[in-house]
Parts: sequence; C-alpha cells; structure tokens
Amino acid sequence: MRLIIEKSVFLKALNHVTSVVERRNTIPILSNVLLSAEGGEVRLKATDLEREVIETAAASVSQPGATTVSAHMLHDIVRKLPDGAELELSLGTEDGRMTLSSGQSRFVLQVLPAEDFPSLDAGDMSHRFEAGAKELRRLIEKTRFAISTEETRYYLNGIYLHAVEVEGKERLRAVATDGHRLAQVEFDLPEGARGMPGVIVPRKTVAELHRLIEDSEGPVSVELSNAKIRFSAGKVMLTSKLIDGTFPDYARVIPEGNDKVMNVAVADFASAVDRVSTLSSDKGRAVKLNIEEGRLVLSVNNPDSGSATEEIAVEYDSDPLEIGFNARYLLDISGQLESDTAHFMLADPGSPTMVTDNGDVSALYVLMPMRV
Repeated sequence: MRLIIEKSVFLKALNHVTSVVERRNTIPILSNVLLSAEGGEVRLKATDLEREVIETAAASVSQPGATTVSAHMLHDIVRKLPDGAELELSLGTEDGRMTLSSGQSRFVLQVLPAEDFPSLDAGDMSHRFEAGAKELRRLIEKTRFAISTEETRYYLNGIYLHAVEVEGKERLRAVATDGHRLAQVEFDLPEGARGMPGVIVPRKTVAELHRLIEDSEGPVSVELSNAKIRFSAGKVMLTSKLIDGTFPDYARVIPEGNDKVMNVAVADFASAVDRVSTLSSDKGRAVKLNIEEGRLVLSVNNPDSGSATEEIAVEYDSDPLEIGFNARYLLDISGQLESDTAHFMLADPGSPTMVTDNGDVSALYVLMPMRV
C-alpha cells in the first residue's frame, strides 16, 4: 500500500472515525483504524463492535492495499503536522510496518493484519428513507438531554424513534425519558418510513450521529431493521446496533387534563431559576414555584446555606398553586425552547407538568414534580 493525501482531508476523516475508538481496549485490533487504499481514495473504518464508522477520502494511490494502525496515535500524529502538508503512507513489505512521511518528519508505526479487522455486518435492512440533516439534528438536540444514564433501565438509554399518526398525519417521532422528565419531538414522516419498527437508538450512537451531521445541510439516508440502524451523510456512514428492549408506553405519562395554564418569558424564567438555585442543595436542586394570578415567586430554602426568592410576572388566572421542581431539569427544558414564551400546563403539586413552546406543537416536554 502506498498513497499520498492532504493533511486536512485525512484529519477530517480521522476525526470522524476515531470518535468510536475506545482509548483502552482488551482486544488490540479495536484500538486500530482500518485503512484500505484503492483507485483514487482511501477508506477508513473503525468500530467498537457496537458502532462502526466508515469514511472515504480522496487520495493519490500508487499501490493499493490495506492495513490497520493505532487510530488515536495516527490521529495525534496527523493533527500535529503543519497545515497544508502532504502525507505519504506506505506499508513496508519486509518489516510489515507502516511509514508516514511528511516533509522532514517520518514515523514508523506497528500494524495489525487488515483481514483480522471485525466488520459490523448490518444484514438486511427492512426500511430505507431520507431525512434532512437539520430535522435530524433538531430531533437529537431537543431530546437527548432526557436520555437516562441508569444502566439497569437499559431500555431508556437511548432515543425511541418510531412512526405515529397525529390528527390524520403521519409523523416521525423521537422520545427520550429518564423517569423524571420526558422530551418528545416529531416531524412529517419521510417517504419510505411507513411501517418502520419502533427502534431505540443508543445514547452513544445519538452523540456520534450528532457529531457527524453537525455541519451537514444535505439529506441523511437512514436504513434500519429490528436490530441495526445505518446513517449515511456524504462520504460518512455510521452503523449501529440498536438497544434490544421494549420502550415503555410513554403516552401514559403525558398529561391530558392539565387545566392550569401559565405563560412566562423563557429568558426571565431561566435566569430566575438559575439565580435562586445557587442556594439549593447539590443533591436535590429543588426550587419551589408559587404561582398566582399575574405573578410567579421562585424560592429555595436550604438549611445549610440560606434562602432565596425572586418574583417575575406571568400570565396565569387559575387557582393559586405551589409546586416544586428540580432546577437543573427546568433549565434543561428552558434551553430547548425556541420562542420567547414558555407554555406550562399544570394540574396539582403531585402530578406531571407539561411544557411546550408557545405556538409550536411539534415538541413537548413533561416534568415530574418534587416534594419541597
């Protein structure tokens, strides 16, 4: 194998694939990236046996071939080379090691055989569709904060992606919950997604996908089955196993009869929560909301540090209500709202509260109250 490639092109591809490589591996070859050179490109592949990222990059290949080399070491070397540098990669036939040369720099790296590199075979995909990168980013950004990190409830450790029908319209919906809060976002069902199985995309895969499409504006191809999902954007392809579990019936926790409505300016509300929660205990982070006609008083009472209160104006004309929430959760939800006004639908101090963007029904959030 022998090829020449420009630093920025190679580094961009390495950035994408090395993100799935664990720093410490009990299986040595999983620390490596597979490099396959043929035609006018080099193909990079990395995996942790749960996820696999493949990217192709333009290169001048004088001798086709394949090998595997330490992913993070190669990434660090390339990152530290001068901008605009040309890199030559060659695989020695005598010692079996790979040489990377650029200007006056020369690195000789240990390799492992390409034929030993594992492949995450996706198998037959039952459904294929395209979604805009912008829409997928929105699904991820507005739901991932609610993904559970509790390993015992593994079926909550991802985003539940499924097709639904809402008022006669077919929608693609993403839901995440950790039992304390729930986030639900949807958009029109893409062509080809009808009848797709409901799948749970793991937290790490969600983060990986967001990283891969962060700067993308084009369409993203999605292929899935009951066990695997694959996302393709440009020259990058991410394949992942799905969480083998049943997502709970989340519709049961979305309140329908909450008749106490509060409208509040998002910026004022978030700032007030942030200020008063400075005195809340690290464990509970509880903030009490006293709501009455025209005003909201936020308060924290911590025996160890003191107390804090702040009053802000709201639109509210129902019976007075006193309810407590985790401040961190309130701030997380406030950070997802795009309009200037948050729409709170409340019932009583012990029942879940629903929060939406004023005028936007495509995203909703449910928050369980706390005792304060």
